[in-house]
Amino acid sequence: MTGYSESQLQGISRQFQIYGEILRAEACKIGHINETYIATYGQGGIPVRYVHQKINKNVFKKPDEVMENIMRVTGHIRDRLEDLGEKEVTRKVITVIPTRNGQPYYRDENGDYWRTFLFVENVRSYEAVESTEQAIEAGRGFGKFQNCLVDLQGERLHETIPFFHHSRKRFEAFKAAVEADKYRRAEHAMREIEFAFRREAMVDVLLDAMETGEIPERITHNDTKFNNVLLDLRTGKAMCVVDLDTVMPGLALYDFGDMVRTTTSPTLEDEKDLNRVEMRMEMFEALTRGFLTEVGPSLTPAEIRYVPFSGKLMALTIGLRFLTDYLSGDFYFRVHRPGHNLDRARTQFKLVESIERQEEEMGKVVERIMDRVS
Repeated sequence: MTGYSESQLQGISRQFQIYGEILRAEACKIGHINETYIATYGQGGIPVRYVHQKINKNVFKKPDEVMENIMRVTGHIRDRLEDLGEKEVTRKVITVIPTRNGQPYYRDENGDYWRTFLFVENVRSYEAVESTEQAIEAGRGFGKFQNCLVDLQGERLHETIPFFHHSRKRFEAFKAAVEADKYRRAEHAMREIEFAFRREAMVDVLLDAMETGEIPERITHNDTKFNNVLLDLRTGKAMCVVDLDTVMPGLALYDFGDMVRTTTSPTLEDEKDLNRVEMRMEMFEALTRGFLTEVGPSLTPAEIRYVPFSGKLMALTIGLRFLTDYLSGDFYFRVHRPGHNLDRARTQFKLVESIERQEEEMGKVVERIMDRVS
């Protein structure tokens, strides 16, 4: 096991309300932020699996607030599903296992925060979408997640990463990196820098709409990659949304836009052959159908109107982050080759161009779907 020995992990496991002996554990290679282990316990002669996870304090500065958000959100979703009479609720929402003294996390002698979830069985996550049917289910999964939270009452959730999708702040950081040009890289990225400056007006569109009350702040997932929806092994249906560390106040359009950004192109995020990068209309339509079928009736007319725009904005915003990191010496995103972050930025900007060419038709797709949903 990476990082922790079996005996150390056994010590961690004894802090949680799990009954039975730990039989085996293995490090989980999926995910790049937190340190994760899948542990199997013998309970009454039946093997039951749990997820033990150490929260990355470098990314999440206040792990206690992360867990407070998760407890409120998962508890509310569970109540909603039970009120609707749904079956297999523990496969449809993450179950947090409390510590022996009833807390949602355990803080060890090193000051590290550990948490435990019930492992969701008979599901699978995919790194890339393989069909329009899967895209529909991804849209449904995230749409249902949002719809279950529209009536969550109480204080505003914590911002676990402040200004995470704040496109204006991302643009200002980009401008500062260009002006500083600390690593003398701007000359190698002039086309990308000019591309971004020509589209500066885009970054304020949703922020201004929220400021004027045209679109509301909502509780959002904020990391709607395709692999964060678990699909049932037998039926292929969306079962559970995972990776809830960034659940916090945001815009519904951020969630949908990031689905468009990460799911509609057939290429990886760092594709070097830009001729392969495109926004596939059939995937956009599938995502939109799944998402709006679940949450469409809860959205405002303005939110619906900005649906086609949202993917373009998110691709630009993430492209700005990659370009900023390239100009600043690659200090944030892990790179595996020279110019890696610049390649990532180019891929995002090519996707922006593809969406721009198809935005009018995307709007017509949204109108057709909403006519059926309404």
